[in-house]
Amino acid sequence: MYNVQIVTHLKVAEARARFGELLDEAENGTTVVIERRGVRFRLVAETGGPSATPQKPLFDFVDAGVMSGQWTWKAGATGLAFAARRKRR
Repeated sequence: MYNVQIVTHLKVAEARARFGELLDEAENGTTVVIERRGVRFRLVAETGGPSATPQKPLFDFVDAGVMSGQWTWKAGATGLAFAARRKRR
């Protein structure tokens, strides 16, 4: 069995010009190495993880008046207060 790993090695200027292509390559499993002043950086796509799981919504219910723009929240010394939105002229 052979372990074949494809590596793309670039300097920073070329990586900057082809950034979108490099992200596609990393997503497809290619390891991308970018070198700047003798320091190598490896670009590897992360799959799954915490960002892929749906998050619990912050609000269970939002009033239709707030969604339509009639009402808003105002921050004050005592905290948040529900306030009518002023009409624009």
